[in-house]
Amino acid sequence: MTPSQSLAQDLAELDLIVVLRHAPHGSQWVREGLDVALVAAAFGKRVALLFQGDGVLSLLTGQQAGPLGQKGTHPQMAMLEMYDIETLWVSGSALAQRGLMPDDLMLPVRVMDVEDCRAVAHAQLPTLVF
Repeated sequence: MTPSQSLAQDLAELDLIVVLRHAPHGSQWVREGLDVALVAAAFGKRVALLFQGDGVLSLLTGQQAGPLGQKGTHPQMAMLEMYDIETLWVSGSALAQRGLMPDDLMLPVRVMDVEDCRAVAHAQLPTLVF
């Protein structure tokens, strides 16, 4: 199966893909990935975010501070639109494994099936994984 035509168009317009695979608390991976995306966008790069695995938890509404007062990712997520980062993809299987639906998330996303995620991985675009 080939990626959808809209995904192919999205990929053709991008300069960078940032993949977020870690939970929002317990490490700095998600915060660092979001920082990289925001900096790239500030320099005029067209950025997409792909949330996989526990990274989908970063998008949940109503997050609180993590252990030891670790900040949540909501302030950075709120800045995505201001930096014109509008391409937000979420692994459908990651959502399903965690019992989540797109309505549970704080931002509008495009739910990706396995084939679409595979197409993103093979797009030959600069990709950073956090």
